[in-house]
Amino acid sequence: MPHSSRKVRKQRGSRTHGWGQVGQHRCHPSGRGKSGGLKHKWTYVVKYQPDRFGKKGFRPRRTSQGELETLNVWELDLLVDTLIQENKLKAEGGLYPVDLETLGFQKLLGAGRLTKPLAVKAQFCSEIATKKIQDSGGQLIKPEN
Repeated sequence: MPHSSRKVRKQRGSRTHGWGQVGQHRCHPSGRGKSGGLKHKWTYVVKYQPDRFGKKGFRPRRTSQGELETLNVWELDLLVDTLIQENKLKAEGGLYPVDLETLGFQKLLGAGRLTKPLAVKAQFCSEIATKKIQDSGGQLIKPEN
């Protein structure tokens, strides 16, 4: 809304409109851009524009699916030991029933040794882990979807 108290109206007749020497703001009416953000204006960027640099936006579909929570056989063996000591796991028919999904894992991997026969219910299981479970006298149960 135009009104008479604007700086442009007050500076009529003045060559520089209050900006000092001639040409100081001639080619840059709205400032001098965002230069210096990685050098002398870095503290300003850190404080007021934290998302100015870095990755943002589109992510390919193959990477946005997320990763599975995995558990190795040796970790499962230690976990079963602690569950037995806390009386949270009892043997049923010579096998210790373990549901990996309730423990927060989706896939069983084959690193390590298994010392007890387990009945493992897992959504995904590697071939080596399946072989180690069967060699220890246990069995693998696939959940029905």
